[in-house]
Amino acid sequence: MQHRQFVRADASLWGDSDAQTIDVSIVMPCLNEIQSLPHCIANALDALARLRVDHGLHGEIVVADNGSTDGSQALATALGARVVPIAQRGYGAALIGGCHAAAGRHILMGDCDGSYDFTQGVAMVARLEQGFDLCMGSRFKGGIAKGAMPWKNRHIGNPALTGLLNLFFRSGISDAHCGLRAIRRDAFVRLGLTGSGMEFASEMVIKAALLKLRITELPATLSPDLRQRAPHLRPWRDGWRHLRYLFMLSPTWVFGVPGVLAVGAGLAILTIAMLHAFGVLGPIPFGESWIVIGALLAVTGHMTALMAVASHLYGLRAGYRLPHGLLARSRGLLTLEGCVIAGLVLIATSIVTMIAVAVYWGAGSFTALPSILPVALAGVGGAVGLQTLFGGFLLAVIGGNEANFLPDFHAFDRAERA
Repeated sequence: MQHRQFVRADASLWGDSDAQTIDVSIVMPCLNEIQSLPHCIANALDALARLRVDHGLHGEIVVADNGSTDGSQALATALGARVVPIAQRGYGAALIGGCHAAAGRHILMGDCDGSYDFTQGVAMVARLEQGFDLCMGSRFKGGIAKGAMPWKNRHIGNPALTGLLNLFFRSGISDAHCGLRAIRRDAFVRLGLTGSGMEFASEMVIKAALLKLRITELPATLSPDLRQRAPHLRPWRDGWRHLRYLFMLSPTWVFGVPGVLAVGAGLAILTIAMLHAFGVLGPIPFGESWIVIGALLAVTGHMTALMAVASHLYGLRAGYRLPHGLLARSRGLLTLEGCVIAGLVLIATSIVTMIAVAVYWGAGSFTALPSILPVALAGVGGAVGLQTLFGGFLLAVIGGNEANFLPDFHAFDRAERA
């Protein structure tokens, strides 16, 4: 049973002086926003009034202050908001701290610069009441006022990053970086967000998609901000932070896809070379140097495949990723003992092959070998064996120092349903 949270709020905010159940917390990150605070808090009060009248929901305003020096804290308190000081600097850090301090079971977050209309969040909270976990605003569907967004952000940065996010994680949204969004508090806690900067916006959508939370989207408008100073956003720096987060949370694309392509290309080259050596194929369009390239591709591809499994396993253990079907079916094979045995067999095979090559070389009075293929194959076997052996121990460490380093997926599913 969930415990209901109560706080005593200012009578002007709630309409009476009795303690009320907090259903919705409007959270704003704040760093020297004294110019825009009056507008934003008044707008948030309008949103709370609509929530109360239209849906019977009571709320609060939480200003997550990130070290303002212009008196924003005192002004926010005077206007009826609850100020929460956040020591760690950064847009994401402020929002994470503010959301953890929120008392509501729903959280509506938006920037504190006057660019968003919090009354549009009423419909977003209503979507949460309908059973969705996250409701994103879409500025591309709602409208972007002239001068509200630089052209490179509007036509290049945001569409490109959102497109990659949808390709990697299949979130199905049109604007991954809209600052106006609503999320259930239990879903927010489950995501375990850590991004301290602007990448927080991408991280929330990515982890929600990975955990298959129920995501929906509604139009939101973007207006020019009300501040008479440069915004905190740094397009190139923050764009890179978003991009690197996409790759860090997608082992399939950063490791798996390149690994499969590399292994496939390497094995194709080595197979063609072997068929040529046995007389099955006639002349081939590459020489001995391609055998080295094929060996390199095969070894590198195997290494990146191990990285993909390790990254996926870490995501499972960290709680922001669900079990992949392929790993679930391979649980009985992907154990420390399995990796050790496979690694030792490959290493032993490599050693035996090297000894055979050395004997053949000696029998020919140590003249040049007719082909480097046997040595290359022995090298590939030895390198893959060592990587499998050491990779098994790495996976076991990541998996909680368990020999069966993949979790029990059936137990995982039962826990999720519970």
